[in-house]
Amino acid sequence: MKNQPLVLVADDEPRITKLVAITLNDEGFRVVTAGGGEEALRKAEEMRPDIVLLDVVMPDLDGIEVMRQLREWRPVPVILLTAKGSTADKAKGLDELAARVRAVLRRAAGIAPGAGVLTIGNVQIDLERRMMTRDGQLVQLSRTEWLLLQHLAANAGKVVLHSELLTKVWGPEYRDDLQYLRVWISRVRRKLGAAPGEPGPIVTFQGIGYVLYVDQAKPLEAPHEPLEIGDAAAADNGS
Repeated sequence: MKNQPLVLVADDEPRITKLVAITLNDEGFRVVTAGGGEEALRKAEEMRPDIVLLDVVMPDLDGIEVMRQLREWRPVPVILLTAKGSTADKAKGLDELAARVRAVLRRAAGIAPGAGVLTIGNVQIDLERRMMTRDGQLVQLSRTEWLLLQHLAANAGKVVLHSELLTKVWGPEYRDDLQYLRVWISRVRRKLGAAPGEPGPIVTFQGIGYVLYVDQAKPLEAPHEPLEIGDAAAADNGS
């Protein structure tokens, strides 16, 4: 599925990148590979992976420098494969790699272990399996739609700021592009089953952000101290 995590693996040993790619593909991840640090940076900019796996020792740019440059560009989780291990040592770690990748992705998304399934009427959002169903039928989501929904669902019942959503999904360079966010929020609302012109479970707090209400989340009342956003936090039905 398009919304399954995209993993970028960078290592100058082709055998290792192949083994890692096969292992993660078998576990349901989408994988792209790079043979060095420079290529990893190019592919990260082009493909915007959910997580990057880096060998520390590479001939052009080492993994530490690649990680530093990635974090200047946009927040992306990074796992360092090894410092100075042999090919055999790296291969031994593959058994636990998928679990480690999932754990890092959960932390990066703010999803608590065992978060399980959120219910919104006839819609269910499975944060662990990265899928959504409506009336028991799988709903196809693009990667961007899923990332937006995931971040709202991980913070169900809480207002998520515009800038936070834009930064998490598209990167800091988009943090002020509110019209872009409105277009994608509208698409997610339709996938959740909201009628045209209706907000459905994603409610707008004008000039502030959005909140996703789920059956387990207590609806927000008057904004007391949890919001700390002042009297302007009046919800409406707009985008």
